[in-house]
Amino acid sequence: MDVQRWAVALDDLVARIGRCFRRSESRQHAREYLVGLLSSVERKNVWQLAEALGQPTPYALQQFLNKGPSDADDVRDEMRAYVVEHLGDEDGVMVVDETGFLKKGDKSVGVQRQYSGTAGRVENCQVGVFLTCATAKGSTFLDRALYLPRSWTDDRERCEAAGVPDDVTFATKPELAQAMLDRALDARVPAKWVTSDCVYGEHAPLRADLERRRVAYVLAVSRKMQVSIDEQVFRVSGLLESLEPDESWTRCSIADGSKGPRVYDWRGIPMGASEAPGWSHWLLVRRSITDPTDLTAYLCFAPDDTSEEALARVAGTRWTIESCFEEAKGEVGLDHYEVRGWAAWHRHITLACLAHAFLVVLRATEPEAAETLKKGGPLPALTGSLKAFKARRGLSSA
Repeated sequence: MDVQRWAVALDDLVARIGRCFRRSESRQHAREYLVGLLSSVERKNVWQLAEALGQPTPYALQQFLNKGPSDADDVRDEMRAYVVEHLGDEDGVMVVDETGFLKKGDKSVGVQRQYSGTAGRVENCQVGVFLTCATAKGSTFLDRALYLPRSWTDDRERCEAAGVPDDVTFATKPELAQAMLDRALDARVPAKWVTSDCVYGEHAPLRADLERRRVAYVLAVSRKMQVSIDEQVFRVSGLLESLEPDESWTRCSIADGSKGPRVYDWRGIPMGASEAPGWSHWLLVRRSITDPTDLTAYLCFAPDDTSEEALARVAGTRWTIESCFEEAKGEVGLDHYEVRGWAAWHRHITLACLAHAFLVVLRATEPEAAETLKKGGPLPALTGSLKAFKARRGLSSA
């Protein structure tokens, strides 16, 4: 019965995205690729997926990723609607963050030596900016964008070789995030809050756009950030240093971590009413219980009656996107791709995000079916046909 439940749910999802593809062959390959990503295959590149699917060569999947019509944005829109339908909540939180994809060489679209949070250092990598939605039912992806450094956008021949559309120009990571938030809000994603780290929290146009839309936010900022309180300008570092340790703090658990609840002390510093009637600004400060000198600041915009605990819980929701990255890379091959071009990157990443969304929805609605899928997967037994294909060409089967 469990197998039947997840199989029916998967068929419904495949039918839903089927209208995004104009050709029946593309629809079939999209289904195969999605099924492969949901399988227990350890390394989800086209070679391994083709072998698991019983296909004689990986060429059909390669063709689908690299040469098919550009339909990834249509699939993204269907994914967003699917997530809202099954996980949507008026009190939901949209979370913005980025992740790196380590790469060799200089041909993969967007690659250069740049900071990767995944590696924790500067590496040769691509960087993707992602938008997720966290609700009481689960957390998963809404949107994605590939960051193109100026070394790429200033070199149109290089962009053309990678299939980057002519109308794609340089955009900062916060600008990519703002565009994704605009798409989600225009599509009426029912989220009350937005949170992010300081890369995005310090982008004034993003904050202004959310305030114009009356969307509450709790956005991390660095110590160098300047803020205005009672028409006076202060550096965040100075405000943090001026806080007395015995002042009134609110202690609360914001989320469950691997070692138990994440408990911190919090203090909200009123910054005054906003131009939006009934809304105010705060500087929220998080303090470590074990190290009182460990302080993190957040700029907040919310209705006047919002409590410190409510702001703290939104700040804690930011960590859900880290779990999404970890799960998507470990379970559905978000970073397993071996493609170089613009369209192929977006097609793989979007289908991997959709596969993750399917798992999250299944866990929320059919937990027993989700466990069955995790143990077995929807693929037939390996046929070995691709191993024979590799052997005929003197390729390693490892």
